[in-house]
Amino acid sequence: MFDGVSLVLGRTEVLCEVSLRAEPGKVHAVVGPNGGGKSSLIRCLLGQAPHAGSIAIDWPGEQGRIGYVPQALEFDRGLPMTVMDFLAALVADRPAFLAPRPSVKVTILAALAEVGMEDKAGRRMGALSGGERQRVMMAQGLMPAPDLLVLDEPMAALDEAGAKIFERLIGTLKARGTTILWVEHDLAVVRRLADRVTGLSRTLLFDGPPEAELTPERVLALFSHRAGGAA
Repeated sequence: MFDGVSLVLGRTEVLCEVSLRAEPGKVHAVVGPNGGGKSSLIRCLLGQAPHAGSIAIDWPGEQGRIGYVPQALEFDRGLPMTVMDFLAALVADRPAFLAPRPSVKVTILAALAEVGMEDKAGRRMGALSGGERQRVMMAQGLMPAPDLLVLDEPMAALDEAGAKIFERLIGTLKARGTTILWVEHDLAVVRRLADRVTGLSRTLLFDGPPEAELTPERVLALFSHRAGGAA
């Protein structure tokens, strides 16, 4: 997927010759220190950052769908927008001031159910907690059902209940054959859920099964490595 990807912002080398491949239908985690380039790698994949090297997705058939869940949602909390309004504006094919079609409502409610938020569809977005807003963002990443789901530290704002729902959701998506590329800082969760893990601190430091790569020595070396750019 990533072949020799490098990224320079100003005079700062953020990524240096990063090559890795996410296997289809597997959970691939990317870990590393703050400033190590993890989120920058995701932005390169999504076409949001100019880079050297190549990034390609080899779909088995026709082009698949990519879902994306960012680290956090920034919006005006004073807006009179419900969870249903917010998600409908993202996925509906009609103006936001019109009520979503019944079929769209069904899709949204199903996605909210997967993240334990189906009873909050009528709640105003500004009234949600940080963890609840993050679950809403997880729901939008599921519409339409993705073939590749890209997660940028989705657990950062989740409470204990949300974290349990997230872990269950990862298992469900994997069972469906969804490929997951997941930036995460919680190594214990990575050990439980990931099939493969990449250690990234500006350059690739290790890549393989979590049980083999996340040894105390490797983890210490990863987080003491001098990072060269933005997260």
